[in-house]
Amino acid sequence: MNSYNNECDTVNLDKTVTNVVKLLERKGWTISTAESCTGGLLSELITSVSGASAVFELGICTYSERIKSEFLGVPAADIAEYGVVSKEVALGMVNGLKKRSGADVCVSVTGIAGPSGGTPEQPVGTVYIGFDVGGRQFVRLPELWKLPDRSRDNIRRSAAAFVFETLESLLAEGETINE
Repeated sequence: MNSYNNECDTVNLDKTVTNVVKLLERKGWTISTAESCTGGLLSELITSVSGASAVFELGICTYSERIKSEFLGVPAADIAEYGVVSKEVALGMVNGLKKRSGADVCVSVTGIAGPSGGTPEQPVGTVYIGFDVGGRQFVRLPELWKLPDRSRDNIRRSAAAFVFETLESLLAEGETINE
């Protein structure tokens, strides 16, 4: 899967989020988020950018298994078989978010931010991120468990940085950002 060994840099994160909002606005696209371990951080970062109201549709925290199933339609069988921290659940979350919001870009996050909850198979920093960008769906697993700082805050912020860096790269294909 993807390697992600960068410590979260708040200055770069804010710039990246601003770039993503500008790119979405330029394309006339909207974005929605369904978050678990990031607890609304993606929504907070998006709405901290002036002009976000032009692109931001919906941000929800679906922390419990019940809400992931009832609100987003993640099959309970997937949660039972693969676990709530899994590629399948991240994909189910992004599918449900796409159906609920209709946004052009949908992002889901499910993972273990710590400091407890990790296992040898799924250490703290195991975070699955689901994307639907213009109808193209995929899941990424940044290797956040390899970060030197595996504090809860750094795992959450690093997951957010990964989300926005991925979106910036995809949305900026063939474009440049004017500051």
